[in-house]
Parts: sequence; structure tokens; C-alpha cells
Amino acid sequence: MQFDKIKKDILGEKYSLSIAFVTPKKSKEVNKKYRSKDTPTNVLSFPFSETEGEILLCESVIKKEVKENKKTDGRNYGEWLGFLVIHGMLHLKGMNHGSIMERAEKKYDKKHLHRNRRGNNYDKSSSGRIPQKSRGGKKS
Repeated sequence: MQFDKIKKDILGEKYSLSIAFVTPKKSKEVNKKYRSKDTPTNVLSFPFSETEGEILLCESVIKKEVKENKKTDGRNYGEWLGFLVIHGMLHLKGMNHGSIMERAEKKYDKKHLHRNRRGNNYDKSSSGRIPQKSRGGKKS
């Protein structure tokens, strides 16, 4: 998966970004050292300066999450990986977890991964609206 367009959009053209895949053992080690959490995690972000940073991804954790959340989230491995890269880049940009970051995640997810709020891929030929017949039930 190419992340260059997402990187340019979120971090800028001149930002130097390294993305690395690590083993669960390495993810756990780094997560414990920097976040005091003794478990492997899906994504870790490390800003080195205002124009340079690194994202560490743990493929086995990501695959496990996709399998566990398939029924509720509907994302495949590539979609979840893309979302986590967006998440990591927003941390590199200085964002912390919360409503502002969630809005930014949704914006970039929709823009670059073409997903709507229900987790379905957008049909680029449509207006992006949910068809009237699909609406129903409670408002979210």
C-alpha cells in the first residue's frame, strides 16, 4: 500500500517519514519502554523533529484486530492498516486522542480510503450519500 499521498496531505511534502513493520516482541519492548504498557500494540508513532518521524506497525497485532473486529467494523487488513497509518501520522502532527483527532481520522479515512461512516467503501460514481432505502432505525 502506498502512503505517500496521505503523508503529503497530513504531514506535508517535506516531512521525512519512515514506516517500519516490527515483530510483536519488538512492539511490546518499545511499547513498554515509551508508554509503560507491557503488550505489543498495532501502531506507535515517534516524532524526531517537526519535519521527521517514524511509525512502527505490528502486522500480527493488526491481523488479529481485523479478525476480531470483522463483524463490527467490516474493515479488511489493508483498510485497517491504512487507518492506523493515518492515526500514526496525526500523532506525528501533534494530535492526541479525542474528538478533534477522531474528526481528522474520519476526514482522511474518507478522503484516502473512501469509507463512509458505516464503514462501507464509497462508490465513487455516487454522490457519497446513503441511499434513502438504506436509512432507518435510530440516528447515530
